[in-house]
Order: sequence, then C-alpha cells, then structure tokens
Amino acid sequence: MIAIVDYGMGNLRSVQKALERVGSGGRIVSRPQDVAAADKVILPGVGAFGDAMTHLRERGLLDPLIEAARGDRPFLGICLGLQLLFDLGYEDGEHAGLGVLPGRVVRFDFTGRPDAGHLKVPHMGWNRLTFSPGCPLLAGLDSGEHFYFVHSYHVVPTDPALTCGWCDYGYPFTAMVWRDRLFATQFHPEKSQKAGLRILANFAALD
Repeated sequence: MIAIVDYGMGNLRSVQKALERVGSGGRIVSRPQDVAAADKVILPGVGAFGDAMTHLRERGLLDPLIEAARGDRPFLGICLGLQLLFDLGYEDGEHAGLGVLPGRVVRFDFTGRPDAGHLKVPHMGWNRLTFSPGCPLLAGLDSGEHFYFVHSYHVVPTDPALTCGWCDYGYPFTAMVWRDRLFATQFHPEKSQKAGLRILANFAALD
C-alpha cells in the first residue's frame, strides 16, 4: 500500500489520481499507525513550513514519518514535502523540520543578480530539470525534461551529494534529492504530465 499522508496541507487527490493513471493505488491516510504500516509513503504538501510542522506534530505524525524516511521503505516527498525533510526552514521565522536530511530551506534571493531582476517570487510554472544519471525515479527520462513548479523557498542541502536534479531560476537550485530509498522533488510530478507520471510510475514499481 502506498500511503499519501494527509496533514491538512497537501494536494492529496491530485497525487492519488496520478497514481491511478499509472496503474497503482494510493491510499490517503492521516493516522500514525497507517503511515507505519504502509509499504511506501508519499509526503505531499503546499503552504507554509512552520504551519506544516505544527499540523504534523498535532496529528502525531512526526515519529512515523521520520522512521519511514530513514528506513528501507520507498519514501517520496513532494514540494513542501521535500522541504520538511530538512533541518530548518526560514519562512516567517526559523522552524525546525523533520531533520532527516541536513540542510536548510531559504527564500529565493536575487540580491546582486541583476540578470534575475525580472523574475518574480513565487517561482511558478514549467522549468527544465537537469539531472545526473542513476536515480531510479528518473529511469526512462532525459535530462532537460520540463516539470511544474510552485514555490517561493528552496532547499540548500549541506551535503551536495544529496542533489540529483537541478533547476535554474535566477541561479541554480536543488530541485530533487535522493538518498537510498528516500526521494523528494521540489516540482509537482502529479502536475507535470507525461514526465511526472513516469516518476510516479517508477516510484510505484520500486520493490
């Protein structure tokens, strides 16, 4: 069973419908025991970092999510679900994240970049993903595929080796991370048409 975690801040039905399109089932869950029992876990999310951590804490989901993300089950974070995996987020103050991956989440800052002065925050729309080979979720895709983004903040991993996909918006930023069975994307695969569906199909096919 693929658990799609509901903590009040996710585009849950879109993710579920995208999984159905690739021939897989996804169950929307909100109880800690259902996350713990899942074969695979997807953590989606939209909204503010601090609010999301509060919702996860109030629903008792912090520990099962940390265990799932650090364990040997396939785990996929999407958008805010990527950012929450890191140590700290700086949206409306400083907030502790799940601390599964080392790094921080910062707002796009184009200071000192005159060529980026026309760019608006949030970064919204289609953009090109550049990636290195090897990540199983990117099997069957070519570097340079376009994916759909909506975000004002991006992750800055302490360990550059975590980054398996990059995007450029005023400057290069981490758009996808991968470590063992843990994957996370800043873009929305469920909104990224054929390329996004391939990523979800690859995730669903993982043993």
